[in-house]
Amino acid sequence: MSGARVAILTVSDTAAADASADRSGPTIQSVLTQAGYVCRHLVIVPDDEIRIRTVVLAWCDQGDIDWIVTTGGTGFGVRDRTPEAIKPLLEREAPGLVHLLLSASLQSTPLAALSRPIAGTIRHTLIVTLPGSVKAVQENLAALLSAGVVSHAIELVRGGSGSTVHAQLSAEGVRVPPVAGSAVSTSTSGFEEPVAHHPHHHHHHHTPPQPRSVLSHDPGLPAHTRHRESPYPLVSVAEAYLTILREIQPLPAHEQAVSPHLRGHVIAEDVYAPQNVPATPSTNVDGYALRSTDLPGIYKVLSARTHPLTSPLPPGTVFRVNTGGPLPAGADAVIMVEDTRLHSTQRTPSGEEYEENEIETLAQVPPGENVRDAGSDVRRGELVLERGTIVNSAGGEIGTLAFVGRTKVNVVRKPVVALLSTGNELLDLQSPHPLPGDGWGGIWDTNRPSLQAAIEGLGYEVIDLGIVPDSLEAHVAVLTRGLEVADLLLTTGGTSMGVGDLLKPVIERHLNGTVHFGRVKVKPGKPTTFATVPTPGGRNERVPIFALPGNPASALVMFHVFVIPALRKLGGWPDARCRLPSVRVQIQESMRLDPRPEYHRAIVKSSVSGFKAYSTGGQRSSRVASLKGANGLIALPARSERGPSKLEIGDVVEAIMIGEMQME
Repeated sequence: MSGARVAILTVSDTAAADASADRSGPTIQSVLTQAGYVCRHLVIVPDDEIRIRTVVLAWCDQGDIDWIVTTGGTGFGVRDRTPEAIKPLLEREAPGLVHLLLSASLQSTPLAALSRPIAGTIRHTLIVTLPGSVKAVQENLAALLSAGVVSHAIELVRGGSGSTVHAQLSAEGVRVPPVAGSAVSTSTSGFEEPVAHHPHHHHHHHTPPQPRSVLSHDPGLPAHTRHRESPYPLVSVAEAYLTILREIQPLPAHEQAVSPHLRGHVIAEDVYAPQNVPATPSTNVDGYALRSTDLPGIYKVLSARTHPLTSPLPPGTVFRVNTGGPLPAGADAVIMVEDTRLHSTQRTPSGEEYEENEIETLAQVPPGENVRDAGSDVRRGELVLERGTIVNSAGGEIGTLAFVGRTKVNVVRKPVVALLSTGNELLDLQSPHPLPGDGWGGIWDTNRPSLQAAIEGLGYEVIDLGIVPDSLEAHVAVLTRGLEVADLLLTTGGTSMGVGDLLKPVIERHLNGTVHFGRVKVKPGKPTTFATVPTPGGRNERVPIFALPGNPASALVMFHVFVIPALRKLGGWPDARCRLPSVRVQIQESMRLDPRPEYHRAIVKSSVSGFKAYSTGGQRSSRVASLKGANGLIALPARSERGPSKLEIGDVVEAIMIGEMQME
C-alpha cells in the first residue's frame, strides 16, 4: 500500500549503546521507502521487554502508524526477548504471515528454523517481527512485499474491504469467498475482515468479558480456612507494568492559570499564539533607534518620556531603546551603545548631570540592524505547544505560554494521593502512641514520611490518612474515606499472608474492587498488589489502589517501579514516558543473582567511559538505608538454571534512574 505509515524498531543491546552498529534498521527503511512506504520512526532499544513494549504501545496509541516492523531479538539467545515482549500485546495473531516469513528464510538456510517470528495486530496497526541480520531482513521483506501481501493486510487492518485485491484475484481465476450472509470472511492474508451487512460505525470498544473471582480469604471464617499459600498468581514485572497502563486512564482536563504551579501537568489542548511576538518591530540590543540613512555624527537623544512611539522620529535625533523595546515610527535600525560616544548631558538648575542630551554615532548601520521584525519570533495563529506536552520544571513550557500572552490553559488534572500505613506495631514519629492491640508497639512508621516526601517532591498533593490498626472496620472506614478524596490510594503493609493482612479481603469483599495482581516475581516487593475500586458518583469512575509491602526498602523500590508510572498515566503522560528513564551501567562490584529479577539499589555516576554503578551495600528489604544516596535501581536479571550465579565487575546492565545523575 503506497503511502502507508511505518515505524521501525531495532532491538539490540549493541546498537542501543552505539547506533552506528545498527545495519538492519536502515536496511528496512531503505527497502520500504523505495516501495512507497512512509517511514515515520526509526528507534533503537536494548533487549528489554518493557522498553520494547513501551515503544510499541506508544506508536499504536498515536493512531498514525499502519505497520510496525521490529528487527532483532527473535532467536534463541539468552537476551532474545522480542517475541515475549510483543506476543502479549497482540489482539489478533497472523500465523499466515509467520509461516510466510519462515518459508522465505528456510529457502536460504535451515538455521532459519531457529527464528521465532511473531505477527499480528494491535487495534489498527500491523506488527511484524524480523530477525536481526541484514540478509534475513531482505529475504523477509521481499516475501512480505511480493504479491501485495502486506499492503492488503494493512488495508484490512485499517478497516478496508480489500476489494482491489479481491478483484485482481478474481480476474486471475482465484475464487474469493462471498461475504454476504456471514459475519466474517477469511481474506487471503489470514485476517478476518468485516463484511457488507455490518455498515454501522462503532464509537466504543468491544472488550471481551474478563472473569472476576474473589481470591482473598474471608477474615470472618475460622482459622483453619485461612490460606497457607497465596492464591494470587505470580506475574512478571513486565506483565504487572502493562496491566497498570491498561487499567488506568488519564484524569479529566480542566482550565488552570499559567503560573509556576503548572509544572508536572500535561497540556490538554493545542496552544496557538493569540498575537504576533513581538507585536511591533523591536530591538535585540541596548542602543539607539535611528534611520539607516543617518550618517555618523552628533544626534539629540530622545526617549519614551520625551517622544511618543507613534510619532515619526525627527531629523537629527535618535531614540534610546533597551533590549526588547519597540522602535519609534520612522526608525529602521538600532546602533549599539558600544558604537556611540557621549557628547553632552542634561543638567539640573544646580548643575548636576541627570540624563544624556546628545551622543555621537561612530558608524552608519544598515536597514534592519539589531531589529526583530513583528512576528519574527512567533506569528499569530502559530502552534507553540502541542496537546500532550509535559510542562517540565526546567521552565521552557511555562515560559512559552507566558511569551505568547496565554494567561490560562487546559491541562490534565494531576492526581491527589491518599497515603496510609497499616499495622498495630507501628508508631507515628510525631505522635508515638501505641495502637490498641497485642500490647507491643515499637516500630517507627518509616514508609509514610518517606513516601510522602517522594510523592510531594514529584509535585503531587498528598492526603495523609495516618496509621490504620489491624481491624476490618478500621480498614473499611479509612479506605472508604480515601476513595472519596483522592485519585489514587497508596498503602504499605497488610499485603502478605499474616492474620492481620486485611487489604486484599477489604478491597475484594467490602469495596467491590478487583485485584489485578497480588504478587510480582521481583525482589524486593513480591507481595506488591494493584487493584481498582469502582466509585460511582465519586471523583472518578474508579480509583486505583497500590498496596506495597511493609518493608521500607521494598515499599520505596516498588513506588519507583510501579506507582510513579501510574501517577504519570493518571496525569495524562504518554505511555512511552510513564516509566522512569533508564541507562546502561557498568557495575563496579560483583552481584549475586536471585531466582527472581532484582532491583539493586545503587549510586550511578557519569564518567568519561560511560555510566558506572556502585552498590549501596546490604540489600535486605527492611533496610531502608540501602536507598540513602541511591539514584538508581540496577535491574539484575533472574538467575537461570544454566546461567551464571552472579554478575562480575564490569558487566553492563540496565538501571532505572530514581534521582539526579552524579558526576565521577
